[in-house]
Amino acid sequence: MFHLLLLSAALLGAYLFLTRTLFRSSRCEGNAAMTGKTVIITGGNTGIGKATALHLAKRGARVVLACRNREKAERAMAEIQQETGSANVLFMQLDLASLKSVRCFSERFLQTESRLDLLINNAGLVADGRTEDGFGIEFGVNHLGHFLLTYLLVERLKEAGGGRVVTVSSMAYRWGRVDPDALAVNRHLGTGRYSWQFFQAYCNSKLCNMLFTHELAKRLKGSNVSCYSVHPELFIHSCKITTTSNSTKTD
Repeated sequence: MFHLLLLSAALLGAYLFLTRTLFRSSRCEGNAAMTGKTVIITGGNTGIGKATALHLAKRGARVVLACRNREKAERAMAEIQQETGSANVLFMQLDLASLKSVRCFSERFLQTESRLDLLINNAGLVADGRTEDGFGIEFGVNHLGHFLLTYLLVERLKEAGGGRVVTVSSMAYRWGRVDPDALAVNRHLGTGRYSWQFFQAYCNSKLCNMLFTHELAKRLKGSNVSCYSVHPELFIHSCKITTTSNSTKTD
């Protein structure tokens, strides 16, 4: 009986600790006006992406929800429009598991939108399987799709006079590793039938997000585009980007 009470107390303590630290209720402190600015948010129909879209719409931004599922995206769009009163929230279909879809999305965006101020590479998953192009699903969606999307849109970001790329990584990158030889042979960063194997592949993909941001910042040095990689809790808690141009935020 004593051991049971001790275990219950330990679980309660762990729960209280997590809800007051990692899982605490977040608030957005940013209040800069976004009127006249255009934002793309991948996976903007749910979770952090939807919360970010809602906040930016309130601040006057033109928000593009880049999502795979049309029904869910249109429902999220309607909810955001109703809550914010903004008519500048729209949906464009994007499946990051298909490089063809990434190219089609980019082409459509460049044809229909005259500017891009902020690209938020937010969408991600933990799963097993392959993309349409044969890559591991976590590598393909979490990293490769966003890599191509950023590459195709970076010139439009430069035109905005202070464009920004925010890639939502995770502190899980600390447990990631990338084996270039295995990647070349298998086209994935890990697979298997067990949840811990999925998680390892997720960590590996988040490390790719970090490395991508570092390299992107180097290549864009001297331009007016800034690059950031953030842990999701930090991102949703602060919603403020106040560093100098071409820096890389990784903590």
